[in-house]
Amino acid sequence: MKGPTKLIVLILAVLAAVIALRWSGQKGLSADEASKKAIEHINKNFVSGQNQASLVSVSDEGRVYKLRLKINAQEYDSYITKDGKYLFPEGINLAAGSVSPTPQPSKPVPKSDKPDVKLFVMSYCPFGLQAEKMFLPVYNLLKDKAQMGIYYVNYIMHEKKELDENLRQYCLEGEQKDKYYTYLACFVKDGNSASCLTQAKVDQKALAACVAATDKKFNITKQYNDKSTWLSGQFPKFDIHTALNEKYGVRGSPSIVINEQMVDVSPRTPEKFKEVICQAFSNPPAECSQKISEEAPAAGFGTQTSNSTTNSQCQ
Repeated sequence: MKGPTKLIVLILAVLAAVIALRWSGQKGLSADEASKKAIEHINKNFVSGQNQASLVSVSDEGRVYKLRLKINAQEYDSYITKDGKYLFPEGINLAAGSVSPTPQPSKPVPKSDKPDVKLFVMSYCPFGLQAEKMFLPVYNLLKDKAQMGIYYVNYIMHEKKELDENLRQYCLEGEQKDKYYTYLACFVKDGNSASCLTQAKVDQKALAACVAATDKKFNITKQYNDKSTWLSGQFPKFDIHTALNEKYGVRGSPSIVINEQMVDVSPRTPEKFKEVICQAFSNPPAECSQKISEEAPAAGFGTQTSNSTTNSQCQ
């Protein structure tokens, strides 16, 4: 699945072609039984807080049940085998001749004295939030040794509130950076912008002025109100970092670029992220020997952790 032409298959933290659910000894589940177990498994292992999955519909497709799921007001199709053992994030129409390319090994990240680390997100994307929770402790550890920052995918998928939050965070990072990361650490917990602005002691008058000027400069609200400008007719544009999106081939939230190269971090733990960045130093600093959390944050808002090792995106 490439670019914004299709909605993300949102079974949180599921990118592998097949995930074993380990429901042994069960055969011939009814549609209701299978869908109930799928929803329970997804909500227990892959989502948190307000990002709960619910069932819209289920249909019999022969050897599998087709599930229509709803998460955060968006709907997605997935499939589960009738014995309840395997969950498929999406179906591929082989008759149409559509085959995903074989993944290629990642190239070694180029080294530098001060690695440049860019994390591209959508502010309400569950996986972007997960990556930000991974990012924050590493930023606190390496902020004086590496150049690290949050950037934005050049379209949004989570309604007008995402445009507004992207603008808010862009301005905070650019003009009140000393308060931005305090704000972000608060925001990823519950998404309460108003409370987090107060907690971070943000100069809200200066913030409002920056948001208005940035909105006008990049035609953010203007393009949102003109659906003819939306990508694929579905996704409002957020053009602030479009040049960087095109340069690096950003295709979803999150996307990570280190020293001008797209990289994968799996699992999404602070310790793994730190290791990937430290490999990009010509001479790793002492901080690279310091151990930090090896637990992967759960997707979405909240402080929970996840057992998932897969790297899903909003794309």
